[in-house]
Amino acid sequence: MLTPEQKAERIARRHKEREEKMKATTGYKVWSAVFTLSYPIIALFTALFSVVVSFFSKISQGVVYVLSGGKSK
Repeated sequence: MLTPEQKAERIARRHKEREEKMKATTGYKVWSAVFTLSYPIIALFTALFSVVVSFFSKISQGVVYVLSGGKSK
């Protein structure tokens, strides 16, 4: 019978072996490279989109303010 420590070590070893096998595949290497190269583009798009949404939000707040006669928050 295995002790809990032995069982944990065995599970950890299996996870490590599975991870090493996965990292050795071509698909993992391609995905890793594509993600690394596209991450700055994704971050830039997210920042730009946030600015656009903020801009339209301010326009919407202004319209509500005008239509409510200046009584809106």
